Amino acid sequence: MTVKHDLLRLGPTGGPDRRQMSVALVCLVIGALLIFLPGTLLMVFAGVLLAILVRSSGAWIGARLSVGPTWGVAIFLLAVLLVLAAGGTAAAPAISQQIDELWRQIPDAVENLRSRAEEYAWGRELIDHVSEDSLWTSASGGAATQALGSAFGYLGNTVLLIFIALYGAFDPHTYRKGFLKLFAPSLRDKVAHVLSRSVGQLESWLSAQLISMTVVGVLTGLGLWLIGIPLALVLGLLAGLLAFIPNIGPVLAATPGLLLALPGGTNSVLMVLGIYLAVQALESYVVTPIVQRQKVSLPPVLVICSQLAFGALFGLIGLALATPLIALVLQLVDDLYVNDYLEQETRVPRAH
Repeated sequence: MTVKHDLLRLGPTGGPDRRQMSVALVCLVIGALLIFLPGTLLMVFAGVLLAILVRSSGAWIGARLSVGPTWGVAIFLLAVLLVLAAGGTAAAPAISQQIDELWRQIPDAVENLRSRAEEYAWGRELIDHVSEDSLWTSASGGAATQALGSAFGYLGNTVLLIFIALYGAFDPHTYRKGFLKLFAPSLRDKVAHVLSRSVGQLESWLSAQLISMTVVGVLTGLGLWLIGIPLALVLGLLAGLLAFIPNIGPVLAATPGLLLALPGGTNSVLMVLGIYLAVQALESYVVTPIVQRQKVSLPPVLVICSQLAFGALFGLIGLALATPLIALVLQLVDDLYVNDYLEQETRVPRAH
């Protein structure tokens, strides 16, 4: 039996057949996980994203060196470890010193901002809403404990994410076969095709995003260094990492840079703001359109709406993964709804 049209059909007795039941069961399980264990599902998705990145990089290396993808993955991971070790040995002291300095200067910058805000009536009213007494009540002890627990939780999640990525990168075929077995045999070719297209969509998005992140990090750090802003290396690295979150990430990245520029006066703040705006404009209107023209293009309004929705529903991890999730959803809608359903509409000829 070929699979060209509907994924769901009725069996000989009029009831749901195995095709329909297999699709419904998979959708039910995914929906239940999204409702009851959204954090776990999003962490698995993040691990899959990282696995796709490592596997595609390893496959590219393997093709160039005429070795298998698995050996390519091993070579890629070894190269990453060597680069991190070499870079860490050379730059770790400077980065560590700059991070310590950043943590030391941020409170001073915040206090400077507070003193300036107190010069205005609206600033005093805003400060009154955040009294220092409320920050050091007994409830703050619970908040500190909760923050410490969250830190260990994030560390554990990071370790699990790395293992998911490693297992997925070295042996993706095992998990692909297991997923396909959840569907009726007559659907597996179609599901395999959709799965391959979805992985390709995520690969394209990842490559485009990495290029944009590199450009943002390098240009931001270089610009801040040229105007004499301290900690330019850390601020550039932070801007590059936060560029993973389109639209909202650059705003978060600019905050510490602007705080550190406050002691230098208005001109210093304006120059720092100009650098962040210029880099963001270059990334948004030059780099991203050129890269996405060859990779993947997403509607900006849909990206912002998805970030707001996933951020409100799932917190920081939802905000970070909103864009690749919406890229995957658009690919699935195009394959399963537009092409396989809407475009198969029988056209009734008009009567003359």
